[in-house]
Amino acid sequence: MKDILERLVEGKVSIDEAEKLINSNHILEFDEVAKFDVKRKNRTGFPEAVFAQSKDYDDLLLIIREYMNSDNDNLIITRLSNERYENILKDLGEDTFIYEYNKKAQILIIRKEVIKRQPRAKIGIMTAGTSDINVAEEARVIVEEGGCEAITSYDIGVAGIHRLFPQIAAMIEEDVRAIIVCAGMEGALPSVVAGLVDVPVIGVPTSVGYGVGEGGRVALDAMLQSCAPGIAVVNIDNGFGAGVFALTIVNGD
Repeated sequence: MKDILERLVEGKVSIDEAEKLINSNHILEFDEVAKFDVKRKNRTGFPEAVFAQSKDYDDLLLIIREYMNSDNDNLIITRLSNERYENILKDLGEDTFIYEYNKKAQILIIRKEVIKRQPRAKIGIMTAGTSDINVAEEARVIVEEGGCEAITSYDIGVAGIHRLFPQIAAMIEEDVRAIIVCAGMEGALPSVVAGLVDVPVIGVPTSVGYGVGEGGRVALDAMLQSCAPGIAVVNIDNGFGAGVFALTIVNGD
């Protein structure tokens, strides 16, 4: 963008031409299959990710190839089944790039190189039950990819609330800047946590449940209706969104 603006100031391009160049510099087009927002990280603090679920496999493979062969950073692919991950390794070649796949989270990160950086903050992640861990792991991968350290504590829901208090104490001692709380069933855990801490709590309703709680709507409604202050709520099973929001809190400080 700096080069385009310099050319505009020097009178080498018109305002209309500069606008077109800037727009084209922001978007990668992949054979009319996808338009990838490569500058989203500059605007929002976190890059665009590829949502793999329901995408045609050939289209997904095209996006990966075109993106990784351009001059861009790591590629994040969410909701990617293990079967599709194995196919990607076979079709692209295991030695072509660096692949980091989290089977529980169903997230693949493709890198050209590994760059070690010191975490700039810590973010806590809790689950009410073991069945909520997949969603929490999605949040954890995003938090770590965003440059923060994730402090996790799983299976500490209100059915055995005595398990919760030492875990909260440990997270506060670690100076976490926000806590992501994933819960299904009745979705009570985020409210309890928010009443005990002085940092923002991000509630993630999960689709774990049965009867009236099936699909996560009861948990979502309970979190939205919470009387505890300091809670933000994302959509059902949206670990990705919770992770990005936690990073936004850290980046905004």
